[in-house]
Amino acid sequence: MRAVIQRVTRASVTIDGAVTGEIGAGYLILLGVGAHDTTAEADKLWHKIFGLRIMEDQSGKTNRSIDDVGGDVLVVSQFTLYADCRRGRRPSFTAAGNPQHANELYEYFASLARRDVPRVATGTFAANMQVELVNDGPFTIVLDTNQL
Repeated sequence: MRAVIQRVTRASVTIDGAVTGEIGAGYLILLGVGAHDTTAEADKLWHKIFGLRIMEDQSGKTNRSIDDVGGDVLVVSQFTLYADCRRGRRPSFTAAGNPQHANELYEYFASLARRDVPRVATGTFAANMQVELVNDGPFTIVLDTNQL
Protein backbone atom coordinates (compact mmCIF):
# COMPACT_ATOMS: atom_id res chain seq x y z
CA MET A 1 0.00 0.00 0.00
CA ARG A 2 1.04 3.56 -0.56
CA ALA A 3 -0.08 6.66 1.25
CA VAL A 4 0.51 10.36 0.97
CA ILE A 5 -0.10 11.92 4.38
CA GLN A 6 -0.63 15.65 4.52
CA ARG A 7 -0.92 17.50 7.80
CA VAL A 8 -3.83 19.86 7.29
CA THR A 9 -5.72 22.58 9.11
CA ARG A 10 -8.79 21.50 7.15
CA ALA A 11 -9.70 19.27 4.20
CA SER A 12 -12.81 18.22 2.32
CA VAL A 13 -14.07 16.03 -0.52
CA THR A 14 -16.76 17.21 -2.93
CA ILE A 15 -18.64 15.01 -5.39
CA ASP A 16 -21.03 16.54 -7.93
CA GLY A 17 -20.98 19.85 -6.05
CA ALA A 18 -21.85 18.32 -2.65
CA VAL A 19 -19.38 18.04 0.22
CA THR A 20 -19.32 14.35 1.16
CA GLY A 21 -16.56 14.43 3.76
CA GLU A 22 -14.69 17.10 5.65
CA ILE A 23 -12.36 17.44 8.60
CA GLY A 24 -10.66 20.06 10.69
CA ALA A 25 -7.03 19.84 11.78
CA GLY A 26 -5.43 16.45 11.25
CA TYR A 27 -4.35 14.27 8.34
CA LEU A 28 -5.52 13.97 4.77
CA ILE A 29 -4.47 10.47 3.68
CA LEU A 30 -4.42 9.67 -0.02
CA LEU A 31 -4.42 5.86 -0.08
CA GLY A 32 -3.34 3.59 -2.91
CA VAL A 33 -3.86 -0.17 -2.85
CA GLY A 34 -1.54 -2.45 -4.80
CA ALA A 35 -2.54 -5.62 -6.58
CA HIS A 36 -0.90 -7.87 -3.98
CA ASP A 37 -1.73 -5.93 -0.82
CA THR A 38 -3.51 -7.61 2.09
CA THR A 39 -4.96 -6.57 5.42
CA ALA A 40 -1.46 -7.07 6.86
CA GLU A 41 -0.20 -4.14 4.78
CA ALA A 42 -3.19 -2.04 5.84
CA ASP A 43 -2.52 -2.85 9.50
CA LYS A 44 1.17 -2.00 9.14
CA LEU A 45 0.47 1.26 7.31
CA TRP A 46 -2.20 2.46 9.73
CA HIS A 47 -0.03 1.57 12.73
CA LYS A 48 2.80 3.65 11.26
CA ILE A 49 0.56 6.63 10.42
CA PHE A 50 -1.22 6.60 13.78
CA GLY A 51 2.12 6.62 15.60
CA LEU A 52 3.78 9.31 13.48
CA ARG A 53 4.83 12.31 15.52
CA ILE A 54 4.28 15.03 12.94
CA MET A 55 1.88 17.27 14.83
CA GLU A 56 3.38 20.28 16.57
CA ASP A 57 3.75 20.59 20.32
CA GLN A 58 3.54 23.86 22.25
CA SER A 59 7.14 24.67 21.21
CA GLY A 60 6.42 24.21 17.51
CA LYS A 61 8.34 20.92 17.33
CA THR A 62 6.90 17.86 15.58
CA ASN A 63 6.62 15.76 18.74
CA ARG A 64 2.94 14.83 18.85
CA SER A 65 0.85 12.16 17.14
CA ILE A 66 -2.65 12.51 15.73
CA ASP A 67 -3.89 10.81 18.89
CA ASP A 68 -2.01 13.26 21.14
CA VAL A 69 -3.75 16.26 19.58
CA GLY A 70 -7.18 14.70 18.99
CA GLY A 71 -6.89 15.34 15.26
CA ASP A 72 -9.22 14.31 12.46
CA VAL A 73 -8.52 12.03 9.48
CA LEU A 74 -9.81 12.17 5.91
CA VAL A 75 -9.04 9.05 3.82
CA VAL A 76 -9.33 9.32 0.03
CA SER A 77 -8.74 6.42 -2.37
CA GLN A 78 -6.02 7.20 -4.91
CA PHE A 79 -5.13 4.40 -7.33
CA THR A 80 -2.91 6.84 -9.24
CA LEU A 81 -0.28 6.40 -6.51
CA TYR A 82 0.57 3.23 -8.44
CA ALA A 83 1.25 5.05 -11.71
CA ASP A 84 4.18 3.63 -13.65
CA CYS A 85 5.64 6.36 -15.84
CA ARG A 86 8.79 4.56 -17.00
CA ARG A 87 7.58 4.04 -20.57
CA GLY A 88 6.09 6.59 -22.86
CA ARG A 89 3.99 9.52 -21.70
CA ARG A 90 0.84 7.72 -20.59
CA PRO A 91 1.07 6.16 -17.11
CA SER A 92 0.27 2.50 -16.59
CA PHE A 93 -1.75 1.50 -13.54
CA THR A 94 -1.38 -2.28 -13.76
CA ALA A 95 0.28 -2.44 -10.33
CA ALA A 96 -2.83 -1.01 -8.67
CA GLY A 97 -5.29 -3.42 -7.11
CA ASN A 98 -8.41 -4.35 -9.06
CA PRO A 99 -11.40 -2.23 -7.98
CA GLN A 100 -13.10 -4.85 -5.78
CA HIS A 101 -9.88 -5.76 -3.96
CA ALA A 102 -8.82 -2.12 -3.61
CA ASN A 103 -12.21 -1.03 -2.28
CA GLU A 104 -12.22 -3.81 0.33
CA LEU A 105 -8.79 -2.76 1.61
CA TYR A 106 -9.68 0.94 1.44
CA GLU A 107 -12.75 0.30 3.60
CA TYR A 108 -10.71 -1.89 5.94
CA PHE A 109 -8.09 0.84 6.31
CA ALA A 110 -10.81 3.42 7.06
CA SER A 111 -12.22 1.07 9.72
CA LEU A 112 -8.79 0.95 11.37
CA ALA A 113 -8.71 4.73 11.46
CA ARG A 114 -12.25 4.86 12.87
CA ARG A 115 -11.21 2.47 15.63
CA ASP A 116 -8.54 4.90 16.85
CA VAL A 117 -9.65 8.39 15.79
CA PRO A 118 -12.96 9.97 16.86
CA ARG A 119 -13.58 11.85 13.60
CA VAL A 120 -12.81 10.07 10.33
CA ALA A 121 -14.25 11.10 6.98
CA THR A 122 -13.76 9.39 3.63
CA GLY A 123 -14.12 10.02 -0.02
CA THR A 124 -16.21 7.74 -2.21
CA PHE A 125 -14.32 4.91 -3.83
CA ALA A 126 -13.98 5.25 -7.63
CA ALA A 127 -15.88 8.56 -7.69
CA ASN A 128 -14.68 11.71 -9.44
CA MET A 129 -13.78 13.74 -6.36
CA GLN A 130 -12.55 17.25 -5.82
CA VAL A 131 -10.27 17.36 -2.79
CA GLU A 132 -9.58 20.66 -1.06
CA LEU A 133 -7.07 21.11 1.70
CA VAL A 134 -4.99 23.60 3.58
CA ASN A 135 -1.64 21.89 4.06
CA ASP A 136 -0.24 22.85 7.45
CA GLY A 137 3.47 23.55 7.18
CA PRO A 138 3.41 22.44 4.40
CA PHE A 139 3.97 18.96 5.77
CA THR A 140 3.67 15.97 3.44
CA ILE A 141 5.00 12.42 3.88
CA VAL A 142 4.94 9.52 1.43
CA LEU A 143 4.84 5.97 2.80
CA ASP A 144 5.02 2.64 1.02
CA THR A 145 4.54 -0.59 2.97
CA ASN A 146 7.33 -2.18 0.91
CA GLN A 147 9.70 0.28 2.60
CA LEU A 148 8.39 0.14 6.18
